[in-house]
Amino acid sequence: MGRNSVRGEGTDGRVGRADELGWDESLYEDDAPHGSNPPEKSGSSEPAGGSGASGGSDAPGDAAASGSGHRRGGRRKRGKRKHRILRWTAITLAVLILGTATAGYLYYQHLNNNIRKGDRSAGGSDAKKTAPNADGQTPLNILLIGSDSRNSDENVKLGGAKKDRGGDPHADVQMLLHVSADRKNASVVSIPRDTRVDVPECKDTAKNKVNPPTNAIINEALGRGGAGCVLDTWEKLTGIYIDHWMMVDFAGVVAISDAVGGADVCVKQNIDDHSTKLQPGGSHLHLTAGNHNVKGEQALQWLRTRHAFGSDIGRSQAQHMYMNSVIRNLKDQNAFTDTGRLMDIAETATKSLQVSSELGTVKKLFDLGMELKNIPMDRINMLTMPRLPDPKDPEAHVVPDKAKADALWAMLRDDKPLDGKDDGKPAPAPSKGPAAAAPDSLAVTVVNGTGTGGRVAAKGRATEVVTALKAKGFKKADTGSGSPASTSEVDYPKAAGAQGKADAESVATALGLPASAVKASDVKGLTLVVGGDWRTGDSYPKQDPKASDPLKDTESVNGADKGACMDVYAPYRF
Repeated sequence: MGRNSVRGEGTDGRVGRADELGWDESLYEDDAPHGSNPPEKSGSSEPAGGSGASGGSDAPGDAAASGSGHRRGGRRKRGKRKHRILRWTAITLAVLILGTATAGYLYYQHLNNNIRKGDRSAGGSDAKKTAPNADGQTPLNILLIGSDSRNSDENVKLGGAKKDRGGDPHADVQMLLHVSADRKNASVVSIPRDTRVDVPECKDTAKNKVNPPTNAIINEALGRGGAGCVLDTWEKLTGIYIDHWMMVDFAGVVAISDAVGGADVCVKQNIDDHSTKLQPGGSHLHLTAGNHNVKGEQALQWLRTRHAFGSDIGRSQAQHMYMNSVIRNLKDQNAFTDTGRLMDIAETATKSLQVSSELGTVKKLFDLGMELKNIPMDRINMLTMPRLPDPKDPEAHVVPDKAKADALWAMLRDDKPLDGKDDGKPAPAPSKGPAAAAPDSLAVTVVNGTGTGGRVAAKGRATEVVTALKAKGFKKADTGSGSPASTSEVDYPKAAGAQGKADAESVATALGLPASAVKASDVKGLTLVVGGDWRTGDSYPKQDPKASDPLKDTESVNGADKGACMDVYAPYRF
């Protein structure tokens, strides 16, 4: 059978279906050469072609059936032209669609290629991921880092201090963004850059060296192993597993601020953050009293202002005000659903941010933004870590207020909102773990750690507490050596897992220590550290709940508060 007969059969059989789909029958009708007669449909006395004419002759009836005075051959020429037009239209559309898809893919790859990535950890991380809740959801923790790196012309220009070019960068801004498992609330906690902490061992891949653990100022961690070392330091301090980090430098802040349209901020007095003999440097922020929208370089000045806001603590408050305003503005402008805005922001953000490798695609960054966009502003709370003067240098540095800070970290580990709201959910039932071993089977080492806060250790404290433990059935309790600690705690080996925790809790309960005092650690066995908060007595002294309330007397900003306004330190007013 020739090609025409096959097509003829197919054409007639498709007519009804073609109408339903909106196809043009002429695509099938005009392949036959001019003057040829279409074959009769198999199994039917009706002539093929559906015209009602017999045999495909050149009789006048053909012209009448076609609705014109031309011969049937003329009809086919029109049909062939129509077919040619449709064919080229189809080809053109295919090229356009393919071109658009290719352009979209290439642009997506372009954005991905913009992103600079690094390892999540520098090797000193050992925090465990939070277990999913009953609905299979897990909280999200992201460390936000602002680097003072001056290793580019643009950053030197924006940050001054040309002498620092080529030196190790410092993480002058450090914030932990905690998003609840159900994505209904978010918390942001800042740690002042001059906080003294324990920095773990960190591998610096850029210098191909391993930096040993040390006790240092937290902003130095960035120069000891990059953003991964900052993350490890936070995990060691808080016990919170941090999923990702994101870092931006001076130039990145300027670019992103312009892309998002800046932020609305407020100062109560005229401000001029200039350099002085006592405080050289300064951000050069110059604003009159009242409300302002800051963007670009002025936004960087706002975020870097320190002396005019009194201290690092004031700077953290100003940064929280800025962040809240940016989020509010993006929500108000529907930027999350405005394709043009999103593309502009994506282009800028992917060029300006460095992120941990597992967050290093446009899709993952986009998905992250979509998860955050629906959190109500009044459920976003930002605060600065509770702290005390550093005994080693009380004028320049601070240390975590252990009781309050530990309570704060526990809230985040337990996925509790900082605004006290419970979203109407019942409290989870306590988990059923293993029972503690019998007291007389547990070996407990007791350490005298009372020598803190500039005070000499209380003599014989470890022996006194050992005696108290033995009286309660812990016959294997004995003294040991260890480091001073401001608060008492019962440590158990990480490898001991749930059983170790149960055993440690039994020790804490026997002596009246709170559940928050029980911690997994690198110790070899159960260890009770008698801290500076327990210098006398056989049982742990009752604590004032307010003394460990992380939200009391702490600088905090709620996302819905549009009336926040910064005080300006007198020497920097004009």
